[in-house]
Amino acid sequence: MAGSPIFPADFGAEIAMPHARSAKGRFAVVDIGSNSVRLVVYESLTRTASTVHNEKTICSIGRDMVSTGQLHKEGCESALESLRRFRVLADRLNVAVREAVATAAARDAANGPEFVRRAEAAWGAPVRVLAGKEEAHFAAQGVIAAIPDADGLAADLGGGSLDMALVKNGRTSDACTLPFGPLRLIDMAKGNTEKARQLIDNELATLPQLMTLDNRTLYAVGGIWRSLARVDMLRECYPLHMLQHYAIPYGRALDLCNVLAKQSRKSLELMSSVSKRRMELLPYGAVALHRLLMMAKFKEVVICANGLREGLLYDKLSEEERAKDPLLDFAGVENARLSRSPAHAMEMFHWASPLFVDENAESRRLRQAAFLLSDIGWRRHPDYRARGTYEEVLYMPFAGATHRAREFIATVIYHRYTGDEAVPGDVPRLLNKQESGRALHVGLAARVAFDLSASAAGELPNYRLRLTPSKVILEVPKRRSVIADDTVSRRLASLGSAMDRKAEILVG
Repeated sequence: MAGSPIFPADFGAEIAMPHARSAKGRFAVVDIGSNSVRLVVYESLTRTASTVHNEKTICSIGRDMVSTGQLHKEGCESALESLRRFRVLADRLNVAVREAVATAAARDAANGPEFVRRAEAAWGAPVRVLAGKEEAHFAAQGVIAAIPDADGLAADLGGGSLDMALVKNGRTSDACTLPFGPLRLIDMAKGNTEKARQLIDNELATLPQLMTLDNRTLYAVGGIWRSLARVDMLRECYPLHMLQHYAIPYGRALDLCNVLAKQSRKSLELMSSVSKRRMELLPYGAVALHRLLMMAKFKEVVICANGLREGLLYDKLSEEERAKDPLLDFAGVENARLSRSPAHAMEMFHWASPLFVDENAESRRLRQAAFLLSDIGWRRHPDYRARGTYEEVLYMPFAGATHRAREFIATVIYHRYTGDEAVPGDVPRLLNKQESGRALHVGLAARVAFDLSASAAGELPNYRLRLTPSKVILEVPKRRSVIADDTVSRRLASLGSAMDRKAEILVG
């Protein structure tokens, strides 16, 4: 074996290593909706910007708007007070770029223009009143930002409107808006959910393109539908309490909507998963979803925590920034921020690749993400390192990953720290036997890599890992033979055993 490094000079250059992000580029969005007013401050105008601050006030400026034609007086005063507070917070947080939008209620009410003028004075910057199709487009862009391969219908249920757009191949099309958010439905239907159903059906009948969406996905956006998903999680005893990318099969979604549409407020109060602020609106949100599902036999309903605000951020990004994989970009940033030696992660990814020559593009992507996150727990107490890092990764705020993908990445890191074949009995059990076995293989490979290199950048390229039909072979240069100690030998043997092969170290 040659004594020089095995890999070429550009080894590990597959993705650019992100740098720490500066607060100078902070971006704030104010969303003045029919039901709530919210401020979100993002750390930067980047693909996976973390949230610096997020708060909302339930103002219900759109309450009784159908019957009065006016925005709710007390709700408007509450919204203006919140906007004054948001202005102070944005100043304190040194926000560089500010965006404020108003949606259905401000757009449709007779006194909407007057309210917007007052809102601009309170916020200290322009407030853009979005047209219905714009609202639908930006909400759908928020879905694409979180789920780049989204294929189906993005539907955002706000207090005053239902905004929809088709999504496919990273693009939106056929945006439309319908005037039946729950606040407006309560007013229009006079508290009668059966009348609300008729109103919705009449509007949906004007959209025959919905009937072409069979076997595609409905991406549900908005707080009312997130509340609906929480009820489903509770009913199903679902083990991963995360709404982003939570999937409800078509038939179960229909059944859930039927049940919730008929619930009284007293019954809803007994459901611990429903917040008091959503109780009045939830039956109408369930009716809206049920009627939409009856128009097309969607494969499933997928909850998307992203929406209008994330869509506005996404709209401001460069094409280069938008094209980034949100999972890998997030993992790269966390690697740069938390790992002992960030360059080591991609060295390990390439070093271990000979073990996984049969992986498809998605498996390769998840392995890369796992290796990028594999050293973020090094500061934890050793007794809690494996379990603590597992849970941290499982609930990280990254996008571009299903719940199974989340558990796969977290399980890899659990095995990387413990070497145990079994994971704790009280963690989610979403992976099948094949996926669990692959997570073990990837985690044990990372465990060998860290023992060989102590996470030092530039060390792994000195060793070669090979896979034969009967063996896992580690080639070690003679001048570095002292590195292949008993610990490395034991951990390589564990990796070989998990892959149904013998382990061998070749020194030469």
